[in-house]
Amino acid sequence: MSETLVPDAVRHITCPPEAFRQSGEEAMAAARAGIARLKSLRPPYDVSQVLEVYDEAMASLDDAAAQASVARNSHPDSAMRDGAEAAEQALETLATDIRMDRGVYDVLSSLDLSGQDARTRKWMEKVLRDFRRSGVDRDDATRARVKELQEELVRIGQEFSRNMLQDTRTVSLPPSALEGLPEDYVRAHPPGADGQVRITTDYPDIVPFMTYSRDAKAREQMWRVFRMRGHPANLDVLQRMVARRHELATLLGYRNWAAYATEDKMIRDEKAAADFIAKIATASGARMERDYGTLLERKRRDEPGAERVNPWDQAYLEDRIKAEQYAFDSQAVRPYFEYTRVKQGMLDLTAKMFGVTYRKVADATVWHPDVEAYDVLEDGALLGRFYLDMHPRADKYKHAAQFVLASGKAGRRLPEGVLMCNFPKPGTEPALLQHDDVETFLHEFGHLLHHIFGGHTRWAGVSGVRTEWDFVEAPSQMLEEWARDAASLQTFAKHYQTGEPLPAELVTRMRRADEFGKGLWVRQQMFYAALSLEIYRRDPAQLDATALVRELQGKYTPFPYVEGTYFHLSFGHLEGYSSNYYTYMWSLVIAKDLFTVFQREGLLSSAPAKAYRRAVLEPGGSDDAARLVHAFLGRDYDFHAYEAWLNKAA
Repeated sequence: MSETLVPDAVRHITCPPEAFRQSGEEAMAAARAGIARLKSLRPPYDVSQVLEVYDEAMASLDDAAAQASVARNSHPDSAMRDGAEAAEQALETLATDIRMDRGVYDVLSSLDLSGQDARTRKWMEKVLRDFRRSGVDRDDATRARVKELQEELVRIGQEFSRNMLQDTRTVSLPPSALEGLPEDYVRAHPPGADGQVRITTDYPDIVPFMTYSRDAKAREQMWRVFRMRGHPANLDVLQRMVARRHELATLLGYRNWAAYATEDKMIRDEKAAADFIAKIATASGARMERDYGTLLERKRRDEPGAERVNPWDQAYLEDRIKAEQYAFDSQAVRPYFEYTRVKQGMLDLTAKMFGVTYRKVADATVWHPDVEAYDVLEDGALLGRFYLDMHPRADKYKHAAQFVLASGKAGRRLPEGVLMCNFPKPGTEPALLQHDDVETFLHEFGHLLHHIFGGHTRWAGVSGVRTEWDFVEAPSQMLEEWARDAASLQTFAKHYQTGEPLPAELVTRMRRADEFGKGLWVRQQMFYAALSLEIYRRDPAQLDATALVRELQGKYTPFPYVEGTYFHLSFGHLEGYSSNYYTYMWSLVIAKDLFTVFQREGLLSSAPAKAYRRAVLEPGGSDDAARLVHAFLGRDYDFHAYEAWLNKAA
């Protein structure tokens, strides 16, 4: 890799809207020119030349679409967000045209790849499969309808996301509703002129409120409002999205969208996904019942004769049980997780593990003053750049995720990525994180590292996190383990006032307490997975999504559906992951197995981390995930480590 490569993708989203539109048009022009050149070539083909032309044409589109996604989800200028949404539609339309171009398919499918390396052959196997999955080999009428549906689905997906993104709700409550909340939270929410405090549905507000507020009626009010986001706007949008995906899948010869969407994953089939969900649900059932019984017993201390635990009680009661029965007060660790120290700690910890350094780019051009840029270096050579956009603001993406800014390619481009989160922002008050926030930070940073380390492949088409979708979470889930390790935490978790390191004994109590509620959590995840799968397996003409939520929530969780709520209308995975939410638990099974190597050799040892980087992260999507895992473990992954984790006693 040449050290002369310079990260420059951010220029496309830090320019005026008109320049942004022009950059998208230039990317499309470059792609069209590349495809025209490819189709003009005649046999005998120079295989490497053909592949290079195709790879660069598609990289132009992919990177422009990635940059539009970052702008749409985080740019403070509404004109840029609107322009980014329009750009995404145009870019996807062109990408669809290319994937359905029989002339391109005929050239690529006729190539003799016998002289190419295994990873190139694997890449082209995926490319040709995706052409067929786009309907390239169907008749003209079918291809025309497929194209219409794919273009419509882009618009519908954007509408679904936009309705969630813009729907931040606020509830006015009496100051007494803040009893139990940390002092810094209370100070950050002073009463207004009417004497009321205002709590929003953004995560830094609602998560602590649901965990600590002693006011059950206020918790219920917040819980209900939170589960109204996207309503009523997304009722029709979701129905249209499901119907169009079903039509597209059946038009291409699949039973339903779930069958189509699982075909190119590790799991391969919707029936296997359903079987996996059933297996995990069965394995966690007894533990869920015990967890729920403990919650109900604790609730009866406050409300003698209570017959059930309400969903808005769960987080509060779990926190009380951990404090009272496991001697762990979750507020006690917050002073050790001040945001700026956590951020630096993540950088220092992962730099040491993986043998790299991070250099802050002080003069970097960014799209908002909160955003920071860092270069990743190894032995002085630049590997890539990432941006941290970590605090909430109006019209910004509401969750936590890693976004691609540029796909790397050996000798051509450096990988660039964005970490987009919604953690409290340091200001007059220290920004103290929950321990869950620390885990989330590490998880999403894991995606970022995967993107950077895997961004030096021969072909951009397999760069970074372009692995099978049901594997992509595993590296990030495994990295969360360092947020539960005392020695790792003590490298950065220092009390923001005294500088005292986080006591190991407190971490031990935290880990023990975290075992409580695991059954409930797993079954809740299986409810999400079942909903995601079933909404795309059933006949959309007969589908009542709200009724399906009612059915499955009662089946998988002890918390019945609450009438008049519509959580599924802000369940963003129904758009992005569609039928495949099961992938989080599928990946976790693999992550627990990967972690056994670090448990054996040491979490702070660089040897296993570097071996893991080489075997699993650096290949990106250039080989089957199962083969990458085998290369690291020296065997196929199995269920044993996950089973031990699931059955570990609280």
